[in-house]
Amino acid sequence: MAKVKLGVLASGRGSNLQAIMDNIDAGKLSAEVVVVISDKPGAFALERARKKGIPAFWFELASFPGKAEYEKAIVDTLVQHGVDLVVLAGYMKLVGEVLLQSFPNRIMNIHPALLPAFPGAHGQRDAVEYGVRYSGCTVHFVDAGMDTGPIILQAVVPVMQDDDEDTLAQRILQEEHKIYSQAIQLFADGKLKVEGRKVRISN
Repeated sequence: MAKVKLGVLASGRGSNLQAIMDNIDAGKLSAEVVVVISDKPGAFALERARKKGIPAFWFELASFPGKAEYEKAIVDTLVQHGVDLVVLAGYMKLVGEVLLQSFPNRIMNIHPALLPAFPGAHGQRDAVEYGVRYSGCTVHFVDAGMDTGPIILQAVVPVMQDDDEDTLAQRILQEEHKIYSQAIQLFADGKLKVEGRKVRISN
């Protein structure tokens, strides 16, 4: 069966990118990372890609007339590499209309909280400060909102009484590395269907 071709957008260290590549190498994920794109030239995700011989690019929003032109450059690069599914791995920009229209229901993100609770950039910190007993992570399709797209998979992580943002983030990250690849595999197998707010997973 043909492997699903992934285009990964990342802004930072790219630990989820590494987990995806490791799962591919281990034969646990029938996918191929064909291009990695960052909005930051120093993102370690780019270095991870280059070490694997994967084409890696960065585009700076400030060097384009506007967000539409910036995203068009990204879309053009994704299309040139034959990307089937766009995977956000710590990409810290809100996805705009150009990307969304080019890859409808084909952009995935992972968030370090149990959405719809604690969206935004500090899900782990917000969970600890709120005092919840359980947090976790969520894989979802991306829409125009901030972490508001239809939910694919979630994993629950207990919040310990002595947790801080960093300790909770580390335990959540372990689950992120598992369920992100699981969600991508479901997509690769054609088992995901978006119906309104819900994602149906076929057997």
